[in-house]
Amino acid sequence: MGLVNGTAIRRIILEQSKRANVGHIGSGLSIADLIAALYGGILNIPSPSDPERDRMILGKGHAALALYAAFYLKGWITAEQLDTFHTDGSLLGVHPEHILPGVDFSTGSLGQGLSFGTGAALAARLQNSSRRVFVLVSDGECNEGALWEAVMFAAHHQLSNLIVLVDLNHQQAFGYTDAVIKMSPMANRWQAFGWDVHEVDGHDVAALQQTVASLDTISGPPHVLVASTTFGKGVSYMESQIKWHYMPMNDAEYPQALEEVGTTAIEVAP
Repeated sequence: MGLVNGTAIRRIILEQSKRANVGHIGSGLSIADLIAALYGGILNIPSPSDPERDRMILGKGHAALALYAAFYLKGWITAEQLDTFHTDGSLLGVHPEHILPGVDFSTGSLGQGLSFGTGAALAARLQNSSRRVFVLVSDGECNEGALWEAVMFAAHHQLSNLIVLVDLNHQQAFGYTDAVIKMSPMANRWQAFGWDVHEVDGHDVAALQQTVASLDTISGPPHVLVASTTFGKGVSYMESQIKWHYMPMNDAEYPQALEEVGTTAIEVAP
């Protein structure tokens, strides 16, 4: 797969996090394939300024590097802009801000993304628009009460144009999710609130795209894809290791990480 693909996204995450000497690497690697599925075929976004574009909200804003990688691969930002990540005055912060074209809502305060999403989905309905709204949240974010208020609101209003992807990587900043606040079985919780639930492999891009294509976004309940993922996916020493929520790589760790994620022709849309 050319252009937006998981391997290209992972390499950019590693390159930019090392250049900026910042963490949140494992979280970005976890959602690389979810982002690839969205920006590589699911989202209907002819341009970031198209009023009828689908909306995509990254609830787990600390994984913004995965989002910026997709923007770069789609040609929405330049290589020079990408290299400003985490520098003074840059539009590419550690968390995404809506001043950057392609970012519809500033996020990073966990639990708030789905509230934005329900509002955006309801707005589309009131405007008789066919646009869809996608929200990518973490499983740790599901510890937040505000998220479940939005879940109830969306189900009550039957926001069928709302699709949530839960990055079920089983860990968060300070521990494994089941040890902090147990959320399993995750699918049952969403189903109990009246959502259309699909349990999926969060690293199978083709299956993710097929699942979304099968959804009824005109009528019925909102939809959630509970996507099983591996934190730090692709880098052996990062996989399922809590420290890689925050830690940057050192000079010895970086080349190993690049070697393990592999190479791909990084094509950028004209």
